[in-house]
Amino acid sequence: MRRMIAAVMATALATPAAAALSGFYDSAERINTILASSDVANAVRQAPVGAISNTGTRKDGASEWQVRTQECDLTVYLVPILPEGPGKTTYRVEVPGKCE
Repeated sequence: MRRMIAAVMATALATPAAAALSGFYDSAERINTILASSDVANAVRQAPVGAISNTGTRKDGASEWQVRTQECDLTVYLVPILPEGPGKTTYRVEVPGKCE
């Protein structure tokens, strides 16, 4: 019985799901990716950020986010980049527009 439990535990720990970040840390990864993007900074004309909100999912699976400044709301998309093997998912930012 102990061997069976040990085998199940070893299998569970070897799966990619075991390497996934918790929801909190994945959200932090996404928000950090948005804030670290020079494309986003330039699109909002370097204005201070008031809020960042997840507003949905695009048909291709990219998550839609809204970056709110005092003067505009900018929509950006985060495209997931899956790791090759165990590891965390990272994200690429797409900025389809800019604040006028």
